[in-house]
Amino acid sequence: MPKTYVLDTNVLLHNPSALFAFEENDVVIPLAVIEEIDNQKKRQDEIGRNARLVSQELDTLRSKGRLASGVRLASKGRLRIEVNHQEMSDFPGGLDSTKRDNRILAVVFNLKKQKKGPVVLVTKDLNLRIKADVTGITAEDFHNDKVDYHHLYTGVGEIQVGTSELDGFFREGKLKINGRFHAPPHQFFLVRNHDNPSQSALARHFQSTLWPLVHSDSVNWGVKALNKEQRFAFELLLNDQIKIVSLVGCAGTGKTLLALAVGLEKVIEQNAYGRLLVTRPVTPMGDDLGYLPGTKEDKLRPWMQPIYDNLEFLLRGCQDSSEMLEEMMRRGTLEMEPLTYIRGRSIPKQFVICDEAQNLSPHMIKTLITRVGEGTKIVFTGDPEQIDHPYLDASSNGLTYLIERLKDEELAGHVTLTKGERSKVAELAARLL
Repeated sequence: MPKTYVLDTNVLLHNPSALFAFEENDVVIPLAVIEEIDNQKKRQDEIGRNARLVSQELDTLRSKGRLASGVRLASKGRLRIEVNHQEMSDFPGGLDSTKRDNRILAVVFNLKKQKKGPVVLVTKDLNLRIKADVTGITAEDFHNDKVDYHHLYTGVGEIQVGTSELDGFFREGKLKINGRFHAPPHQFFLVRNHDNPSQSALARHFQSTLWPLVHSDSVNWGVKALNKEQRFAFELLLNDQIKIVSLVGCAGTGKTLLALAVGLEKVIEQNAYGRLLVTRPVTPMGDDLGYLPGTKEDKLRPWMQPIYDNLEFLLRGCQDSSEMLEEMMRRGTLEMEPLTYIRGRSIPKQFVICDEAQNLSPHMIKTLITRVGEGTKIVFTGDPEQIDHPYLDASSNGLTYLIERLKDEELAGHVTLTKGERSKVAELAARLL
C-alpha cells in the first residue's frame, strides 16, 4: 500500500527536488508550507532561490490538473496541496493553533485518521519531530541526499606486506596489489612490514598499483608538511592531474594554510595557473551583524578575515605583507570572491579554494564545480562538525556529499587531516571540548 508523505517547509527549502523523491507514494504539501515558502522567495541567498524553484515546480504541475485534487507525477505517485484537515480539537492541550508547525501537525494528524495507509511527516526540524512523536505521528528526516558521516571515506588506509614486498617497493618504486583489495584512485596507504612493524612506507594507490609519494617533502611558500596526512595533502594539491581536491579536518589541522601555500606556489612561483581565487560562503556563526558599510571589498573583509590571517602568515617574511596582498589583488593574481557572485561565471586556468565548504548544500557545491573551466583546479576545505547553516548537518552538507560521490573518480582526491598543528591549546580544544 502506498504511503503518504507530508513535507515540511524546511525539506523543500533544503532540496526542491524532494517533491519528486518519493517514487510511487503520495506527496502532500500543507497550505501552511506554501505560505512559508512565499515568505522566503525574496531572499537573495540559496534559501530564497530554493523557495522560487519550489514555486516554479508547483506552477508547472498546476498545468496538469488542480493541485488541491492531486496531480500525477512521473514516478507514478501523486502530489496534492492540502487545504483541509487543520482542525486541532483532538490534539493535546498547549499547542498554539496559529503556529504553522502546529497547523502542519494537524494536517498529518487528520490525514492519519482518514487514510488507511501509513502517513509520515518528513521534516528536518528536530523539535517538530519530537512534537510529532508525542502526538502519535510518524516523523522522519529527509534522507535522500544524506551520507553516513561516521563512515565517511578518509582517503587514508593501512596494509601489511612482507619484507620482500616492502624491499621491492623501495627498489622498483611501485608495488602491484594484484587484486588483493579494492581502493579508490589516489587513496593513500601506510605500507607496514608485518614481520617488522617499525619498517613502513607511505604510498598512493593508482590503477591497481601503489606508488611512492613525489611531493610530500616539498616546501611550498615556506610551509612544510608536519605529519603524514599533511604530506598526503601536498601530494594531492601539487598534482595538476587531480582537478578536485577535498581536505577535511578539525580546527588547526592546516587545511586552509596548506591549500593557500600551494596556491601561491602554483600561481606566483610556478606560473601554472593565472590566478588564485579564494571563496567561502557568507554564513555567520551566531547572530548576524547585519549590513556592513563600505564597498564590496569592505563588506567582504570581515567574512574573509581568516583567509587574510593565513595569507599574512604565509607572507610574514615580506617587508610589508599587507601592501603585498593589496598589490597581488590589484594585479589580479589574487582574488577573493563571495559565493554570491560565482553563479554564471566561467573560471578557466585558475587555482580555486573554497573554504568552509561544510556550509554549502550539495546543490551549491554542484553550482561551484560547474563554473570550473579548462585548466582549473578546485580545492574544498572544511570541517563537517562545525556547521552554521540552519538546514545542514554533518551528513547532509555539500562537502561530505562531494567526498562520497567523487571518491571513485580519477580526477578527484580526498584526505582527512587528524592531527592539529596550530598549537597545543587548539589541538586540546578540538580533541576534548
